[in-house]
Amino acid sequence: MRRTKPHIISLVGARPQFIKLAALTGALSKKTDHVIIHAGQHYDRVMSEVFFDELAIPEVALNLAVGSGSHANMTAHIMMRFERLLLEKCPDLVLVYGDTNTTVAGALTAAKLNIPVGHIEAGLRSFRRDMPEEINRVMTDHLSSLLFCPTPVSVKNLREEGIGKGVVRSGDLMYELIDNHRGRIAKAVTLLKRHGVRRHEYLLLTLHRAGNVDDEKRLAKIVDILARLPYQIIFPLHPRTRKNLNRFGLRKSLEQHSHVHLIEPLSYLDNLRLIAAASAVLTDSGGMQKESVFLGTPCLTLRDETEWPETLKRGNQLVGLSERKIKSRLSSLKRTGRVMPFKIRNLTPSNIITDSIMRFLKG
Repeated sequence: MRRTKPHIISLVGARPQFIKLAALTGALSKKTDHVIIHAGQHYDRVMSEVFFDELAIPEVALNLAVGSGSHANMTAHIMMRFERLLLEKCPDLVLVYGDTNTTVAGALTAAKLNIPVGHIEAGLRSFRRDMPEEINRVMTDHLSSLLFCPTPVSVKNLREEGIGKGVVRSGDLMYELIDNHRGRIAKAVTLLKRHGVRRHEYLLLTLHRAGNVDDEKRLAKIVDILARLPYQIIFPLHPRTRKNLNRFGLRKSLEQHSHVHLIEPLSYLDNLRLIAAASAVLTDSGGMQKESVFLGTPCLTLRDETEWPETLKRGNQLVGLSERKIKSRLSSLKRTGRVMPFKIRNLTPSNIITDSIMRFLKG
């Protein structure tokens, strides 16, 4: 049967990818036959299903149910299961998002079948090849036919690697989604009462990067620093972080400190509500850096580099695991009222990406 619209498959599998998908799917579905495939990389309800429910993302056509595992194991299983689907569906384009194992597995599988790949959030670089995410980014960019860059810096990074064809400066889908939900984010009173904190009188902490949570010495150092911070701290536990706190015997030590509140992972909107109402955010997440900056909350990034250098001019600071730097920055917090722009020539990222895909497929 002849198709009346281009057939696009989005492959997602992790929390940050659901956020980008939520911002894009409305515009894309109006002009294409858009099908969502879930790799199953994040499979807990709080890390997966709740995002689809809360953000009204269309139903997933198929879950590959890959689950957890080593990088090689996970990537291989996604590729094997995704290949069968692509051979059956023969899409016009595969969209992959961000920098996870799902991203690189989807790009490799589609490229080897000569199916064009579009990479949402292309061109980001930490310039740290010991980070799995960096390997995924570089490989995916060099396999992609369309590269949707959120910032001028990401365009420059690709140019310096010899990639110019198919590059589109699209703006950032994550900022578009936050802007769409500003009214809902402001409603935080009930959430703050539930966790026993007041607006602008607590820190929000998130940790999940392998370099911090898989390394016993680094994770123990973070626990020691938290114990000495004179703030109420809300700490939603990523499954990987929870597992390692238990494995290294660090959770009991952390629970002895009444100012540290260990909680389950948050839904998308509740996470944004706590970011907006916090004194500051401490994180190793790229997404949280951006969300904090967009909502005007100071951010201390527990790394020595960032893929988002533009955030360093708008309230984000790199502190690594230096207790001195963390305490110094916390002693002089300043909220910013500067809005992070996300439209380009008054066009939203979702419309720029959709229109670019349509032009590409028309030749």
